[in-house]
Amino acid sequence: MAWNKPSGQNNPWGRRPGPGGGDLDAVLKGWLKKLESLLPGGAGGESRLPWLVAAVLVVLWLMTGLYQVTAAERGIIQRFGQLVEIHLPGMGWHLPWPIETVTKVDVASINSSDFKSRVLTSDVNLVDLHFAVQYQFTDPVKKLFRVRDPETTLSEVSESAIREIVGRSTLDEVLVGTTRPEITRRTKDLIQHTLDSYNAGITVTTVNLEDVQVPDAVIPSQRDANKAQADKERLILESEAYVNGIIPVAQGQAARMQQEAQAYKAKVTAVADGEASRFSQLEAAYSQAPEVTRRRMYMDSIEQLLARSHKVLIDGHAGSNMIYLPIDKLLEKGAAPGESGAEIAGGAPKDQDAAAAEARSRGER
Repeated sequence: MAWNKPSGQNNPWGRRPGPGGGDLDAVLKGWLKKLESLLPGGAGGESRLPWLVAAVLVVLWLMTGLYQVTAAERGIIQRFGQLVEIHLPGMGWHLPWPIETVTKVDVASINSSDFKSRVLTSDVNLVDLHFAVQYQFTDPVKKLFRVRDPETTLSEVSESAIREIVGRSTLDEVLVGTTRPEITRRTKDLIQHTLDSYNAGITVTTVNLEDVQVPDAVIPSQRDANKAQADKERLILESEAYVNGIIPVAQGQAARMQQEAQAYKAKVTAVADGEASRFSQLEAAYSQAPEVTRRRMYMDSIEQLLARSHKVLIDGHAGSNMIYLPIDKLLEKGAAPGESGAEIAGGAPKDQDAAAAEARSRGER
């Protein structure tokens, strides 16, 4: 029998409500009466049942569009996949699926990710790092539409950044606690810069370097590597010291040779200029008194020759009774090395001057 018979005996909605359920039944009756008045089909009949079911399904479908965004979230509404609106915290309604969808993104909570990595330092040492990165999604649109997998991207960027920063640091800088804050700061800046270039919508709050350990298996090799590095630096310093010692000596020798060459050049030039000037003066004197100049040149030449000669000339016509002595041997002995300057100056030169004076007097006669 139909639900809307006037008798009301078979109408399930016409039963007396039990204790505590009167209000809900009254509300449902009111909704059904309104739906019956709106549905086509006259005053009653079973033909209304499909329409009633369809109306209930439509109401339920429309109710699926209700949503609530908390204070820490932002609602991203998409219509057929295209961004339509960013909903702030509170209640809202959107066209139900599949027309529109709402995606809630937490933009206030701090997320954390732990990473473990084995890194090579700048001084050829291997270390195991355990570090954590705290971050939050500050831009929900970039988080949903710019990067396909933000968490994986953050993991890869973080490991790459810590490898680069630790790879530029020494083992002592990584192990010492006073330099770790600088390493974590540089790592955080590099991670944030890379994520900003990707438009990931992620803000890195902190980077913590929790633990640094040297693997036991590589400790002997690291000692050998450190010794080789120390030997390399020592040899470099020794070579630099050798270079610094030999180059100034070579430069000094080169400067001395240049100065000696310049002095020799100046000496030869001065002697040549003097000889040329003397020849010019002799030429001028010879043009004025040829005979006197010729005789004077002859006497000067003989004087120079006899001054260097070991021969002794004695005039036997002067009536001298001087006994012959080996004067030339005495002169050679006086001029030999090891004799005092007084003996040389007081012996042979005087005799040579006397011989030269005698030769000059002969020439005048």
